[in-house]
Amino acid sequence: MGSHTLNALTVKKIEASRKPKLRDGGGLWLVTKGKGRYWILDYRFSGKRREMGIGPLHTVGLAEARQKAEDARSLLRQGLDPVEYRRGAGAIEEAKAAAAEKTFGDYADAYIDAAVKAGRWRGAKTEAGWRNTLTNHAAPLRSKTLTDIGVQDVLSIIRPLWGTKQETAEKLRERVERVLDSAKVEGLRSGENPATWRGNLEHVLHKPDALSKTNNHPALPYSRAPGFMRKLRGIDGMGARALEFTILTATRSGEVRGATWDEIDLDAAMWVIPAKKMKAGKAHRVALSDAATKLLKATPRFENNKLVFPAVRGGELSDMTLAAVVKRMHAAELKAGREGWIDPEQIDDDGKPKVATVHGFRSTFRDWAKEISDHPRELAEMALAHAVGDATERAYSRGDGLEKRRQLAADWAEYCSGGK
Repeated sequence: MGSHTLNALTVKKIEASRKPKLRDGGGLWLVTKGKGRYWILDYRFSGKRREMGIGPLHTVGLAEARQKAEDARSLLRQGLDPVEYRRGAGAIEEAKAAAAEKTFGDYADAYIDAAVKAGRWRGAKTEAGWRNTLTNHAAPLRSKTLTDIGVQDVLSIIRPLWGTKQETAEKLRERVERVLDSAKVEGLRSGENPATWRGNLEHVLHKPDALSKTNNHPALPYSRAPGFMRKLRGIDGMGARALEFTILTATRSGEVRGATWDEIDLDAAMWVIPAKKMKAGKAHRVALSDAATKLLKATPRFENNKLVFPAVRGGELSDMTLAAVVKRMHAAELKAGREGWIDPEQIDDDGKPKVATVHGFRSTFRDWAKEISDHPRELAEMALAHAVGDATERAYSRGDGLEKRRQLAADWAEYCSGGK
């Protein structure tokens, strides 16, 4: 770093001298470059000589140059390279400046785009849900900069939905939290996340499970399943057949709507759902009952279309298509003076029982298996593709009970047909 002598220069010496390089000591030099004079700090780091610019003489005076040089020496004593440290500090300042300009809306859109590009979500439905939530329900936040969003801002968009549209409210809170967490990691905001539930919003909002008796999907009582299936079989259309197959297999509607013929082995009476289509990300084997196999054999196949239950235009059926079948059947029951296909345990805001949902038929199957079948609980959970046992138990379990599940599927199909 040169001589240990410090403060060799004075303002008058600088003004009087025209030497191309003047030493102040401790590695601080004033050098002439072109028509300007600049301060530099000459030092060694990790055995290599380095130079750090401190600024031009016309903006950085002698006293300020010495202070900046001393600050750099302090970093060296801590084992830090002043140049690299300044670059890091500059990046932080740039991030802060960017945060002061970047809005929640711009960042949220970029967050979703990155998730889609990375293949984070299995289907377009999840992406659409995120975009709708963060565009419409979070609209008041979109024009705010990331650094300006606080707890009251988050509450302002959640409270109107809390307790009335609870599922939407919870998804909104969680998604805002994840976007703000991401922004914090990138240095675009600091401090606590205002959308965090535990230790934060839980103190000002009622707990979700205290607002309603249950958050489950409305489900048809298993005792009414045979009557529902009998009327369902009398309805034409691909949506009705897909719904019937969904109920017989106790699978999720998305798995059925995306099912392809190459996943199904009719001879072996088995349907293998690929891992990428499963909620748990693990391939699932479905034992097909005779009723389910018969349904598939009667389902037409279309050239250049692998889907088992395609829509009219060839693509996948929408979730609304299957739900519409249930709603039309419910309306027909009401028109005939009957109570309709309802879940008597779940009541809507008007005090009326909620209409059964497509997903709710998985609960119908589970209740039947628990209440009146002789099959073990674990077998029903396997049929639903639920994890059985703790982590240790699952680690030692290699089978999925497929052969035993065949009888379970057969008994469920027979029950749905009114046989027992």
